[in-house]
Amino acid sequence: MPLKPVSELFAAALAGGYSLGYFESWNLESLLGIIDAAEQTRSPVIIGFNGEHLTAPERLAQERIAVYGALGKTAAENASVPCGFIFNECPSEPAVWQAVETGFNLVMLVDQHANLDDYTRRVSRLVKFAHPRGVAVEAEIDELPCGASGEIDPSHSSLTDPDRAARFVTETGIDLLSVSVGNVHILLQGEHDLDLERLAAIRQKVNIPLGLHGGSGISDASLREAIKLGVTKVAYGTYLKRRYLSAVRDALGDIELNPHELLGMGGKKDVLTIGRAAVREAVLERIHLLGCCGKA
Repeated sequence: MPLKPVSELFAAALAGGYSLGYFESWNLESLLGIIDAAEQTRSPVIIGFNGEHLTAPERLAQERIAVYGALGKTAAENASVPCGFIFNECPSEPAVWQAVETGFNLVMLVDQHANLDDYTRRVSRLVKFAHPRGVAVEAEIDELPCGASGEIDPSHSSLTDPDRAARFVTETGIDLLSVSVGNVHILLQGEHDLDLERLAAIRQKVNIPLGLHGGSGISDASLREAIKLGVTKVAYGTYLKRRYLSAVRDALGDIELNPHELLGMGGKKDVLTIGRAAVREAVLERIHLLGCCGKA
């Protein structure tokens, strides 16, 4: 079906008391695995790609944003459940603006080095560009702690202040505010509870849908309570890649001489098929927590 406007997806989630999962893709197989799981559970879903990764200066080849836009849009149109499509967490303003025009219907500009006034101006400008083109805008004004080292590093993080968040939403006109309330980016081990009191205070001040990044490390109980408080989008990425890599690594332990069986034939030895199935199973483990199953 055609891409579903994310404003409609979020409105339905708020009315129905559930949240949408954003399960992040990085190639065709991961994208299809996510849609497989969404279709199996009859769940609306947010698909997409990480703009920070796609525009990282250390990439050996410059990525073609339009290709990723066409890929995701076509995948959504061929899905039997409603899909939103995000260009997620990108610090490159030109890339975000390109994403607006090449198939994505939700974009997110981030810049942890910008001061709040500068970031507010840039996001406001993006909203004015995106909205007439039917594209929604997500933003965040606080940086999450990072767990990529195996330990949580809070040195560059900050919790969301409800009053500051309310002013930012009013001044920019964004469609979704992602908040920092104890969630952690790239948490490789363990789970953490959220600051639900802070989240409730933000909800009282902010009248648009709220999002949580770092979904892989949020405890189940906290997540359920957060959804009751108006969180309508939860982002997952780290655990999907870990599951994908684990499955592919196991599959390559017994390499056959025939490379076609390993790549492209789609059988039980094909590492691409194995990776797709691993992503599907990983999504199925988490999606029921969001309350969105059967809502498509």
